[in-house]
Amino acid sequence: MIPALVFGSGAGAGLWLLLAWAVPPRPALSDQLAKVSARRLATPIVLTGEAAWVRAWGRVFVPGLRILGLPGTKIEADLRVAGRGVDTHLASKAVLAMSGLLAPWLLQAVLALGGLSLGVEVPLLAGLVLAALGFLSPDLEVRAKATQSRREFRDVLSAFLDLVWITLAGGAGVEAALGDAAAVGTGPAFDKIRRALHAAQLTRTTPWATLRRLGEELDITELAELAASISLAGTEGARVRASLAAKAQALRTHQVTDAETDAQAATERMALPVTLLFLGFLGFIAYPAVIQVLNGL
Repeated sequence: MIPALVFGSGAGAGLWLLLAWAVPPRPALSDQLAKVSARRLATPIVLTGEAAWVRAWGRVFVPGLRILGLPGTKIEADLRVAGRGVDTHLASKAVLAMSGLLAPWLLQAVLALGGLSLGVEVPLLAGLVLAALGFLSPDLEVRAKATQSRREFRDVLSAFLDLVWITLAGGAGVEAALGDAAAVGTGPAFDKIRRALHAAQLTRTTPWATLRRLGEELDITELAELAASISLAGTEGARVRASLAAKAQALRTHQVTDAETDAQAATERMALPVTLLFLGFLGFIAYPAVIQVLNGL
């Protein structure tokens, strides 16, 4: 009874995904009028790339997963930081889940050719577990990569603040200091900053406004705080060189603290194998004595 229910629900979900892809739901007239009357959203500063195989194989799964509200606001920010497209992420989740669901049955078929059988329950439970792991593994990978990218961006931001501070000390204006500092550096973080400043020139907006948007898109609060400090210099004429130097020093202090934390965590992880080896050695020494005592009883 349980396998029939599981197979029936899986077949129903598959047919629902195919139907959602083939016949997308027609939006209501009120939604269409709201889109027409609404203000056009600004183009995102950070661009993400889509894998080629998504356009060929992922179109079946992506609409259904989007209807469910995936991937979520937090994951979308992580995807922007990691440089991965939303469709690629959703298609990866679906493909890995389907692969995990079908892999035990393929193994069952191979064993059946050799005259062996695992029954129905084992492939079913293993398939559900592997499907759940495959569905969640892209989220875990993106979160880990986004955390590392945000840390690297904060490290680059401290150097960027030093360059801006030095340029301001040389007598340059705020916008010129931002442009000159961004043009010097290399790497993905400086590329994002240069793209934000270039977008400010094209849209005729202030550079601190685009930097604030960049900080919101990447979920990096330090970049939004930098934009707020620079806006005081651009609009109120405040002297922000000391503030920028203090922020750069705070970022470097935070960087050193993170490095020390990582080093301590690595030291603790190194102590665990030594402890297990020591416990195994004690068990190896005590085993003959324990056996003698048990035999004497």
